[in-house]
Amino acid sequence: MVSEVLNGIPESYFGKTMGRKLEVGAKPLINLAVGIPDKPVPEVVLKEMSEAILRPENNKYGVFRGKETFKNAIQKFYKDVYQVDINHDEICILYGTKSGLVHLPTCIVEPGEGVMLPDPGYTDYLAGVHLARAKHYVLPLQPEHHYLPQWDQLNQDELGNTRLIYLNYPSNPTGAVATSAFFDDTVKRFKNTKTKIVHDFAYAAFGFEQENPSILQSPGAKDVAIEIYSLSKGFNMSGFRVGFAVGNKEMIESLNRYQDHTQVGMWGALQDASIAALSLGAPFLEAQNELFKTRRNKVVTRLEKIGLPFEPLQGGIFLWLKVPPEFKSEAYVDFLLKSESILVTPGIPFGKNGDDYVRVSLAVDDALLYEFLDRIENTKVLYEV
Repeated sequence: MVSEVLNGIPESYFGKTMGRKLEVGAKPLINLAVGIPDKPVPEVVLKEMSEAILRPENNKYGVFRGKETFKNAIQKFYKDVYQVDINHDEICILYGTKSGLVHLPTCIVEPGEGVMLPDPGYTDYLAGVHLARAKHYVLPLQPEHHYLPQWDQLNQDELGNTRLIYLNYPSNPTGAVATSAFFDDTVKRFKNTKTKIVHDFAYAAFGFEQENPSILQSPGAKDVAIEIYSLSKGFNMSGFRVGFAVGNKEMIESLNRYQDHTQVGMWGALQDASIAALSLGAPFLEAQNELFKTRRNKVVTRLEKIGLPFEPLQGGIFLWLKVPPEFKSEAYVDFLLKSESILVTPGIPFGKNGDDYVRVSLAVDDALLYEFLDRIENTKVLYEV
């Protein structure tokens, strides 16, 4: 038995595809489809986790909304890295950022009200809209505008019914970034309206031309926005499933209230390990950024030499590669898999504007990345049609 609302949600692309059996070509498989960090969890985090497991208080029910020590660490992290002051009632601890991103519409949007999602944008935002019985409106993002919304060009009737807008910079999948000026303008535009903003900041650590700004740095941002931060990417902790939301007090309270009824708080050992991660602060994140910037530079230089088209990669960990003229994204994924044993992600799950692209993860060992570049050069002829 499946409820009508659940039946109306498209299959999760990554839930459907991760672990599936693949028909690959003769060469060894190179999997560039999933953005799982390839470097190990920091040693200090593993050490703290191993010790925290043995603490008696971490093997009992904990405080529903999280340890004060973890919230203190989040406060310090945001102050040190982004110069933003956060109060404890402006923090919601999340078992992975996806849970907060999917649950948020149910918490603050009434059935029939609008939620505007970026296209291209992360695939699972849409599930939250369906679960809330809200209306899905498209926020089109175009390369000529650097994948930033053009608010004045949107359908104003839809915008008037929109109660929540999703933003994601650095962008998954396009690699575009936002500026402080863009966030300032966005906050000012929606501050005195019923529309709220959620900024998915999962790839915060990776900004190659400049540091990525937090939307909460903009004047008045807490009146209109929350930001959702992940430890998965910047701290190599994807298996830990730890994140948090910070910002607008009313939105945070709604998320916390929802979780009061659906969870019994995050395991204390995970919180202790996350405190150890956040204590690494900006120096660790800068090293992470430098690793991916070096990879970005080598990939971009080689692709430019080959002559393959792609969008500027300014942040995040994904390359947004244009498909050859005779292909759409899923067909090109199949072609690469069978001809070159390369697995990438089609652009279409990220929205209609993604169907002329594939997403390529840089979160692999450098040797595999160089092998990918050697193999992708074999497809150059397809772009010359």
